[in-house]
Amino acid sequence: MGDARSTAQQTPGQQHAAKLNLVTLTAMVVGSMVGAGVFSLPRRFAEETGVAGALIAWAVAGTGMLMLAFVFQMLAVRRPDLDAGVYAYAKAGFGEYLGFFSAFGYWASACVGNVTYWVLIMSTIGSIWPALGEGDTFLAFVLSSIGLWAFFLLIRRGVKEAAAINRIVTVAKIVPILVFIVLALFYFDAGVFADNFAGADYAGSLFDQVRGTMLATVFVFLGVEGASVYSRHARRREDVGRATVLGFLCVFSIFASVTIVSYGIMPMAELAELRQPSMAEVLEYAVGTWGQVFISVGLIVSVLGAYLAWTLMAAEVLYVAAQDDDMPRFLGRSTGDDVPAPALLMTSVLVQLVLFATMFSDDAFNFALDLTSALSLIPFLLAAAYAVKLVREQNTSGRAGPGGRDLVVAVVATLYTAFLVYAAGMRFVLMSFIVYAPATVLFVMARREQGRRLFSPREAVVLAVSTAGAVVGVVALAAGWINL
Repeated sequence: MGDARSTAQQTPGQQHAAKLNLVTLTAMVVGSMVGAGVFSLPRRFAEETGVAGALIAWAVAGTGMLMLAFVFQMLAVRRPDLDAGVYAYAKAGFGEYLGFFSAFGYWASACVGNVTYWVLIMSTIGSIWPALGEGDTFLAFVLSSIGLWAFFLLIRRGVKEAAAINRIVTVAKIVPILVFIVLALFYFDAGVFADNFAGADYAGSLFDQVRGTMLATVFVFLGVEGASVYSRHARRREDVGRATVLGFLCVFSIFASVTIVSYGIMPMAELAELRQPSMAEVLEYAVGTWGQVFISVGLIVSVLGAYLAWTLMAAEVLYVAAQDDDMPRFLGRSTGDDVPAPALLMTSVLVQLVLFATMFSDDAFNFALDLTSALSLIPFLLAAAYAVKLVREQNTSGRAGPGGRDLVVAVVATLYTAFLVYAAGMRFVLMSFIVYAPATVLFVMARREQGRRLFSPREAVVLAVSTAGAVVGVVALAAGWINL
């Protein structure tokens, strides 16, 4: 365990934390990334770009996310004392308040992302049970809520058991996706693919097409940091970095393949109009009804597995932040089975609240998907920027290894995440501020528990900026300048 606290200071549950090996950590990375996103890729890409734009988008996203994966691998080696990676790196590099924002933003993005899973499951079943609609009806809300609390009880039993289940589910859910790719290649139409190469009339410039796909690629790659977030349970610290890169390479090849082969099945304009999950609709077009049923079953298994992994990671981030006195103390409690029960409960409550809100949204799935991506960008940007800072500091002090390579990786990852913030657009930047700013209440609670000054001068500046952004966002929503 890389925990900086001594064994004597740990609770009994922490002393007996489940030790995860390389296979399990890699499965958690793959399980975290392969969820709802991959099943929505055909339509999401066809709405924005053709084959040429998709190839460029995956090259950009693949390179950027690989650099980010290398960043988490590098930081796990250079700073083995830091747990819950994304949050801990932001705090170490830029102070407690930005570290708190990173922890909260990562946690909130995980919760909103979990809502997309339930919406997509209900929408999938809704194709044969109309009462569920697009996953946003009252019946869908009730069934999703039952599933939500069933998972709460499962994870509440113990982290070790839940992680083992996730490893099994990860294997089971990859099979339908691989079958889709093979069947799509068998039914591949070179003429249709050629017609889709340049894009449709509704697509803008090539740059705009690529930019339009960026939030979708961020969403499907969320989870690349999964092993880092759960690092305190690793059997060997070096396995954290290895699992991150191995998991990324496996998933990247799957995501790019699903997208590109779909362009050889249907015209782009028709792909863009498919019901989600669009992968099921594509296979139905190619092989008939059984193809849709096959993918739909695979989707439900996949999404439930991803939901399990993301709930574990979300609770872990709150727990470690509270252990480090950056969240209220009640979130730092755990059971004898090493389950951060209050953090898990708070996670489930937020998912429940957002689930309720989906009944009043016109496009719950796509909005939640994009907001999930936008909320994750600040934590990723801060982690990458900290890597740049750390490598430069260690190079200067003579404590670095391959500093030149690491510095290039960190700079490229930072530039990529900065581009993602730009690609998200002002709408989601303002929506992120609306979520971030009120969270400061938790930071204030933690500072008061410790009898400390609420904000330093630098932290007060960050508070002012985030509050101003939230106010502008609320005004923009009220005036109709941006919408949900």
